[in-house]
Amino acid sequence: MQNLNRDQYTTAVEGWMTSKTDLRSLENLFPENYIFNITPEQVDWLKKANANKEFCAEVGVIEGRLNIMLCPLDEKGNKIAVGEVPYSVFEPLEQDLKLTEIQTYTVVKNAVLSKDMRKVDNDSDMFMPIAGKPVMEQDKAVDSIESWQENGQDWFYAEYKQNGGKSIFNKFYVPFDKITKSELEVSFVCSFGLKYSEIYQKQLPALIFISFVKNLGGSTETISNTFDYAKPCPPVCKIPDFGEG
Repeated sequence: MQNLNRDQYTTAVEGWMTSKTDLRSLENLFPENYIFNITPEQVDWLKKANANKEFCAEVGVIEGRLNIMLCPLDEKGNKIAVGEVPYSVFEPLEQDLKLTEIQTYTVVKNAVLSKDMRKVDNDSDMFMPIAGKPVMEQDKAVDSIESWQENGQDWFYAEYKQNGGKSIFNKFYVPFDKITKSELEVSFVCSFGLKYSEIYQKQLPALIFISFVKNLGGSTETISNTFDYAKPCPPVCKIPDFGEG
């Protein structure tokens, strides 16, 4: 598992703070087909370290390369001090991504036996769907990812023109249970996307996690392997941040 010590973590955070106010740096840091890989080992580490319903994926720059650092939170939403911080580097996508969405149906078959143990009735009904709605429909995820690929640099330019890039995200708040609920060995590919916010009345960046499960058995039910976490800070900052990035 790739880790940063506290000095490296601080350097990475400062590197992003500097880079996000420079348009040339932003262009170099965000190639179109790059993603983050989150390993099963990092997911297991989060399960043990995090104590909140969310954890923080903080953005950094190390030696000219973008990365996200996985920061656990306590019950109040403050960062938990850890000796080393796991991180993932922004790197090229090496294979096609498969976004899966499964509608689940169940068939209920009834057989009625009379009191003398003879069959008197037999019927079946289909109920659908039983699994509820997917976390994020795959077509919306694809649209969001494609929007980032096509318009991400324009989004950075608009934010830069507004206030010199100060309002560009520094971190993302990620729902903890949806990443760690599986008992299977899960890894994630994490992509940026753009999604319109009704609250803020503008496009906001999203982190879209696409999961992969090893040794998936036929009896295991998967609704969707695509999760949308559109909580960038800024603007969606928590109380411990006091409105700061």
